[in-house]
Formats: sequence, C-alpha cells, structure tokens
Amino acid sequence: MRRSDEAFMREALRLAKKGAGSVNPNPMVGAVIVRGGRIIARGYHRGFGHPHAEIEALHAAKGDTRSATLYVNLEPCRHFGKTPPCTDAIIRAKIARVVCAVRDPNSIARGGIGRLRRAGIKVSVGVLKREAVELNETFFTAHKMRRPFVALKFAASFDGKLATHTGDSKWITSKPARAYARRLRGTHQAVVVGVETVIADDPHLGARTKGLPDPLRVILDSTLRIPIDARVLRDPHAVIATTKHASVRKRRLLEDRGIRVLTFTGRRISLKQLLETLWKMNVTSVLVEGGGTVLGSFIDAGIVDKVYAFYAPVLIGGEKAVAICGHGAGKVAGALRFKKSSIHRFNDTILVVGSARTASSNKALTSS
Repeated sequence: MRRSDEAFMREALRLAKKGAGSVNPNPMVGAVIVRGGRIIARGYHRGFGHPHAEIEALHAAKGDTRSATLYVNLEPCRHFGKTPPCTDAIIRAKIARVVCAVRDPNSIARGGIGRLRRAGIKVSVGVLKREAVELNETFFTAHKMRRPFVALKFAASFDGKLATHTGDSKWITSKPARAYARRLRGTHQAVVVGVETVIADDPHLGARTKGLPDPLRVILDSTLRIPIDARVLRDPHAVIATTKHASVRKRRLLEDRGIRVLTFTGRRISLKQLLETLWKMNVTSVLVEGGGTVLGSFIDAGIVDKVYAFYAPVLIGGEKAVAICGHGAGKVAGALRFKKSSIHRFNDTILVVGSARTASSNKALTSS
C-alpha cells in the first residue's frame, strides 16, 4: 500500500459522509481523482437516484482523467440500476488505476473490480477497509443478514427505568441528547415503536432535523388499537403491523387513508417476518424506539445489531416503573454481548453505544 493511498481514501470517506440520511437504501460513497499526487476532482453520492460518487468526480474533472487514479470507498458498480454502470464510465475516462476500500456486499452490484481489471485497469482493494465498513455498517449488515440493520434506542434513568409507574417519561434526558436522538431517526430508513408508546405519548417520530428525511414509521399493533388521529398517522409514510385478530373495519379505514397495514397470521407479530417484509420493501435499517415490551422482544429474539442507550442522572425507583421487558437471558453467558462500545456526553446525559458486529465480520468482502 502506498502511504498516500490512505490520505486520499480518507478524503473519499469524508466526502461520503455528506450523503448521510439522503442516500438510503444506497450506501454512502465518496470519490476523488488524483494525478501527480494532487487531487484534481471530487464527488460523492448526494441522494438515492442521483449520480454515483464516481460519476460526480468524473464530471468534476471535465474529461481531464487520462492516466489518473480514482479513489472510492466502495467497489464501483457494474449494473444498470437507477443509474448506468460506473465501471463503463471509468473505462471510457481512461483511468489508469482504481483504489477501493471494500467490495460491494450487494450481489447485484458486485463485480465491478473484475470488470475494471479485464479492461486493463489496475485495481487495489482494502485501503482503510475497516473505516469503510464501519461508515456503511447498516448497508453491509443488511446485505449480509438479508434483513434490515436493527438498532435499539432508549432513554433511561440510572436505575434502568424508561418511565415512572404512571408512564411519565418527559423528559428523562437532556435537550441536546433528544436532538441527537432525532438525528438518529433521520439516518435510519424506518423507526419502530409499539402501539402502547403511541397511545401513551402520541409521538411525532420525525427527524425534525434540517437536511434529514423523516423515516418510515412502523407501529406494532396486534389488535389495531391505534387512535385514528395519532400523529404517526399524519401522512401515508407509515406502516402498521398487526394480526388477523384485528378489526377488519379498522384495517380498511386505515388503508383508505393510504396507510399500509401488514397482517400476520399468528396471535403475535413475528419480528422475523416483519423484517423480511421490510427488506422486500427495500428498507435496510430500522431504529427501534420502544416501548419496553417492543425493546424486550427484539432482545429476546437476538435481533440487535447496535444499541444507543441514553442514561440520565435520575433515579426513578419502584418495581412498577417501566423498564425493558421480555423473558431475558437465563445466564449472563447467554446475554447479548457487544463487540465494540463507546461513550459520549450530552450535558448531564451519557450515551453508551454498543455494536454487535465489526469490520472483521466482513473479511470476505475486503480481499483483493
């Protein structure tokens, strides 16, 4: 690896981050074109359906790319999707060398490296691969697991309570922490809550952050108890998961308003089937916000890729206070354990982030 390769790849990664929240379900990708040790053009994927990073960089170079090196944090695509193949444009531009951080986990898009090599272009793979995988962890995990990336988010007191015994939870955490939590919504394609949370809090569930889109609102409601005037039903950008035991009349009323209703056959909503359905809807990431029963059901099912746990310096106490429910692990050895964790502060609120997977989980995608 050339020492300069890392520096140019870091610039590609920096550019890629500009697409956060706008490119879903696509990955964040940045690209730089270098000749003579100097960057002559930059580009990044700005949004779903927009030109890919490589194309943006090639356009910025205005045709002056012969014998140059292209740095990109993900393997260039070779298929026709919303846009034409990037590999063909790279070949036409007479690029001499391509440096990419990691192979594409999407079987439909993968194969660009081979296409470029067959065209006589030198290709290097693996520069800053760990950083590249971590940047697009939702994308890599989703395509590896064939289901959306699942992140849990909750705010709790120091003694692990989500709300008091009366259901009051406003506001456990600080204002900056709540603002960060809303931004998290904007970087995930869907947010999941149970109907109890909707009835108790009537949440908005929007990102409410400039430049970030509102996620798809997914409500788990096995008997369709959701109030028809709930704020989460303010527009059709919502999905309700229910069962065959729910009112047919209520289901039709919701569908007439443009709300998609997913009906499952059992008495309880199958999380596995729900995620399979969302995957088919091209949803690659979900943020599970609660309440306690919903959070516990994902933990019991072992379907957790990341956790955002906000802790406030408050002691609520009481055995009837709201906490994460479920069966739980019988032994500590059987509990969900996270491979990587970090701690952040928002005034008096502490955020603990835990990740279940690391870049090493994707070794097959990073080989040259």
